[in-house]
Order: sequence, then C-alpha cells, then structure tokens
Amino acid sequence: MKARTTRRLRQIHLYIGMFFAPMILLFALSGALQTFRLNEPRGWGGTPPTWMVWVGAIHKNQSAPRDNARHDDRHDDHQDARPKPARPPQVAPSPLPLKILTVLMAVGLFASTVIGMVIALNLRAYRTGSWVALALGTVLPIVLLRL
Repeated sequence: MKARTTRRLRQIHLYIGMFFAPMILLFALSGALQTFRLNEPRGWGGTPPTWMVWVGAIHKNQSAPRDNARHDDRHDDHQDARPKPARPPQVAPSPLPLKILTVLMAVGLFASTVIGMVIALNLRAYRTGSWVALALGTVLPIVLLRL
C-alpha cells in the first residue's frame, strides 16, 4: 500500500475512533455493570443507583428510562382479560469465570479507547479534527436520546 493511502486510512480511523469513543466508553461501562446485573435490584441487592439504571436502559433499550417507577408484571392492569403470552424460559446465568472475562474485556476496551483518545488529541496535525469528532460523538447521541 502506498504511504499516502496508509496515512489517509490512519486519519479516517482516527476520526471514526474519536467519533465513536464516547459511545464505546458508555457501552463498555454499562456492559460490565450488566454482566453482574448491577443495574437491576436483584443484582445490586436493593435499589441500584439512578445512574446505573439510566446507563443500563440506554444500553438495553437505546432510550432513557421514562419514569422512576419500577414496573412489576404482578401489578399489571387486571381489566384486560386476554391471556398473557407465555414467558420465554429463563436463561441460566453464565458461569463466574466467563463473567470475569467479560468484565476484563470491558475494562480493556475502556482503557484502549481512552489511550486512543489521548494519542489522537496529542497529534498536532489532527488535534482540531479530533476534538470536532469527539464533540460530535458526544453531542449527537445525547440529542438522539432526547428525541
């Protein structure tokens, strides 16, 4: 490959990485929390912190929680006489070693992303573009989340 092509591919890689970095950090963190169900009452051992519930909802549902009330199927409106569909069988939780490996992967992804951001922001030739890509990658998901 020509040096010019390689340089251009690195530049494209840098801007794509900076754009997606905020979302990668969010999903790595939320994925690690969800591995042990820390965003849910049964995993936390009580009511989890609000930020964990928010992060988990964004990861699982691509939307923020609509209300703070915890919905429980046992308290559904009983006026609807139609039978409810059968729930899918519960999936057995993964074994602890796999959960630990998953969390280590999330930590590695988080650290690698932060290191990549630091490197990109220290390259003088691409610093402005890196900041623009990072800002867009931060603001755009927030705007879309509000829609």
